[in-house]
Amino acid sequence: MKYRLGIDVGGTNTDAVILDLSNQPIAKAKTPTTEDVTSGILKALDAVIEAAGISPAEISHAMLGTTHCTNAIVERSRLSPIGVIRLGAPATLAIKPLTAWPADLRSQLGKHSYVVEGGHEFDGSEIASLNENELRRIARELKGFVKAIAVAGVFSPVNPSHEVRAGEILREELGNDFSISLSHEIGALGLLERENATILNAAVVDVAKKASEAFRSALQSRGVRARMYFTQNDGTLMALDYAIRYPIRTVASGPANSIRGAAYLSGLSDALVVDVGGTTSDIGVLAKGFPRESAVAVEIGGVRTNFRMPDLTSLGLGGGSIVRRVGGRMAVGPQSVGFRLTEKALVFGGDTFTMTDVAVRRGMACLGDPALVRPLPAADVEEAFSTAIAMVEETIDRMKTSPEPVPLVAVGGGSILLPDAIRGASEVIHPPHFEVANAIGAAIAQVSGEIDRVWSLDGRQRADVLEEAKEAARQEAIKAGADPATIEIIEVDEIPLAYLPSNAVRLRCKAAGSLAE
Repeated sequence: MKYRLGIDVGGTNTDAVILDLSNQPIAKAKTPTTEDVTSGILKALDAVIEAAGISPAEISHAMLGTTHCTNAIVERSRLSPIGVIRLGAPATLAIKPLTAWPADLRSQLGKHSYVVEGGHEFDGSEIASLNENELRRIARELKGFVKAIAVAGVFSPVNPSHEVRAGEILREELGNDFSISLSHEIGALGLLERENATILNAAVVDVAKKASEAFRSALQSRGVRARMYFTQNDGTLMALDYAIRYPIRTVASGPANSIRGAAYLSGLSDALVVDVGGTTSDIGVLAKGFPRESAVAVEIGGVRTNFRMPDLTSLGLGGGSIVRRVGGRMAVGPQSVGFRLTEKALVFGGDTFTMTDVAVRRGMACLGDPALVRPLPAADVEEAFSTAIAMVEETIDRMKTSPEPVPLVAVGGGSILLPDAIRGASEVIHPPHFEVANAIGAAIAQVSGEIDRVWSLDGRQRADVLEEAKEAARQEAIKAGADPATIEIIEVDEIPLAYLPSNAVRLRCKAAGSLAE
């Protein structure tokens, strides 16, 4: 019998599940996330295999939702030295790459940036011919000093030819294995935001390589010989080699996993989802079984980007949130004891008043030693609880697109904090296995591919262009590790661009399929 393994690394806990052939959980485990992340993965892996009572060799597929890349950007650590090449002179010289970045991140990643002749107008015609000699000179100058290069061309989603050629030239000079990130493969229209996303992608390629090797070695050390995947931030999977090319797509994959897990466990395809962890609560929207995508530019580590991200709002509310009196009122978070909950919370013999203590004192959960929180004043406990629920209710109102109540699926270990009735929700659902919904979302996920490009309809039939876009999405899904026979088109957005000549249209197309065997 073959099993699936899902592991999701959160800020407080690392969760793991093993599913059988019918995608039913047969074992689950939750262990504290460690500072080096990898040892926490190993502990969760050991715990879940022991709980399942199976041979590691019976696991055929392993999926990891990881915070490695997110942490690297936020903490400004382990980022690779990179080169940044914009194809846009002379039109884009006024604003240099990384201009609006936080100073500390710009000083790390902006040491080798160039603006080269090239790029395109909004109609796909050239701004200037690509300066191939300058690209070769830059490549020779950067050789040995950088580990990756980000290339962004003006209007490359309309016409990617200069970026593609630049990538070919750089690989000729630096070797076929050198990491080149091309912006038309990562972001959408909007040069600066797309360039920013591409720079971040290049900066974390080495982090993704090390994370994938750590995952591989962790599994092999325990006798697991499975196909390995990383989860993406749209709730689907990608093979390890694909993840190394596009590691930026793992950012915010944890909340996306939780939303997919909530859909699977609740049986709902449209709902609000709140994932309550130890430090934060992420509230997202489940639309047609997948996370609703953000329609606005998203900041990552203080950098504005425009690539695909789930539509989320995060609150400083979790099981480890610190409760204290401020100005005569009970305040909750955003400070948290995080993964030290079992050391610091009162109910575990610690010295810090947390929301977990509130839940135990109110009889909502049975953890640690309830006798340790009985001395807490009932008025303080009730005020802290009311403050926390008001935070959730206010965020639910902001996330909804209509005033009508909608179902709310509560997942994550900290969702024990939530009552069975919340204003704005038609019902609050605590599904089975709610505490490991993120790992289940990783384990049951499909593999997807997506394209977001501008196409000209001049002299072409609309149906032919649509089919070409769908086929491009199918090919991306295959590259990501999907079984070609199972791929379906799950999303097509067609946006006419009235300001462009040649009857242009922007097509966003997503395909998804089962894991290739």
